[in-house]
Amino acid sequence: MSEQGQDHFEIPKDMRTMAEAGVDQARKAFEKFIDGAQATADTLSARADTVRAGAKDAGTVAISYAEKNVQASLDYAQSLLHAKDLNEILRLHRDYVQIQMRSLTEQAGEIGEIVNRTAMSATSPKH
Repeated sequence: MSEQGQDHFEIPKDMRTMAEAGVDQARKAFEKFIDGAQATADTLSARADTVRAGAKDAGTVAISYAEKNVQASLDYAQSLLHAKDLNEILRLHRDYVQIQMRSLTEQAGEIGEIVNRTAMSATSPKH
């Protein structure tokens, strides 16, 4: 072989066409993968934002309820200080317990609704 023949290398046309098609197919598959990964990241981010907002709402409501419950306890304690007899203390206690049980039930229900709403929003398909 001549020196010129050794320096010159050419890929056969059919092989080049096949290789180019393979590279093009790999590039398209990679782009599709990246697009899917980005869409998944966006979805997770949106759901995380929803969960964060729901947690903030639940926290705000819980603090508000805690304030109301502490105030009710302080009012109850104050009313006990002014009770005239044992019957009045028992009545005040009964009323306080009944009111607090209703209040706590309502509060738990409202916080449950916030948690449910948040969970539904976070798991619903985003379009």
